[in-house]
Amino acid sequence: MVIQGLQKLTLLDYPGKVACTLFTAGCNFRCPFCHNASLVTHVDRKNDIPEEEVLAFLKKRRGLLDGVCITGGEPLLQPDIEVFIRKIRDLGYLIKLDTNGSNILLLKRLAEEGLLDYVAMDIKNAPDKYGVTIGIEEYDLENILQSVEFLLSGSIPYEFRTTVVREFHKREDFAAIGRWIRGAEKYYLQSFQDSGDLIAPGLRGYTKEIMEQALEIVRKNVPNAELRGVE
Repeated sequence: MVIQGLQKLTLLDYPGKVACTLFTAGCNFRCPFCHNASLVTHVDRKNDIPEEEVLAFLKKRRGLLDGVCITGGEPLLQPDIEVFIRKIRDLGYLIKLDTNGSNILLLKRLAEEGLLDYVAMDIKNAPDKYGVTIGIEEYDLENILQSVEFLLSGSIPYEFRTTVVREFHKREDFAAIGRWIRGAEKYYLQSFQDSGDLIAPGLRGYTKEIMEQALEIVRKNVPNAELRGVE
């Protein structure tokens, strides 16, 4: 496992749970608005946190933390993630996985093996704008489509979420996303915030008023949709 970040306590990353968050390095997407660019485009292995150190931390926090959020980068690129999750499971923790949905086979296997308790999948944009939004013009959406279908089946607790960027998301895109994930259990629109660690600088978020308008468009097909992190 290439782990390059550990947030020792979070009350936000895992809904309803007290958790910590692990950040894995490396991603197969190049979203211009990615807020963890240092984990994507210029991974420095000198920043690795040894797996043994992470497991030792988790052993000490048993009884204090409910779960572990595994995010990235894209965690499902890690070749030993299944073995690693089993080690965390053996310590008694719940597992939340953040993913871009590009590896449906591994996602399904982890879920079917009972290794995941909650999945948060990014919906980057409407299907016809996916390639430009993830920085890969000719990207084949098949894995994404299958991951969405799998989560919509209700096999495992999940949420979908979209980081909304003024330069990439328009009114018609919210309508298309709503139709795509119609009836989703949980869907969040998150306003883009400049973290200072972006792949492409100069991007902007929308105002609260525009985000509320986008939410109303989405709710025509996803009544449970909500705004997150919008003030």
